[in-house]
Amino acid sequence: QVHLVESGGGLVQAGGSLRLSCAASGRTFSAYAMGWFRQAPGKERDFVAAISRSGENTYYGEFVKGRFTASRDNPKNTVYLEMNSLKPEDTAVYYCAASSTYTWDRPVLDRYAYGDWGQGTQVTVSS
Repeated sequence: QVHLVESGGGLVQAGGSLRLSCAASGRTFSAYAMGWFRQAPGKERDFVAAISRSGENTYYGEFVKGRFTASRDNPKNTVYLEMNSLKPEDTAVYYCAASSTYTWDRPVLDRYAYGDWGQGTQVTVSS
């Protein structure tokens, strides 16, 4: 099990940028593929981005491609989500999650393959 704590959320104007961080503690961080998800009020939790164990491979949801970038620093046990050109529809609570389901070095897209979740950080984009 790994403990995850997100930070970096806040209020930003449309077109602005934010960088979310997710610090992990517990088990060996590099053994986990990491993901970012978001949930707006009254909506389901949606996939945002995933990054493989090494950080070499990433995958993004259609609505964030070209705007968001996931990265990780394994020695620092931290994963990041750089968000640019933010839109009001990006407003949501953003969660990071860790998956040890697979041994391959690929992004994990299946929400149900993630066993550990952070508490979330609010991102609000004003128009």
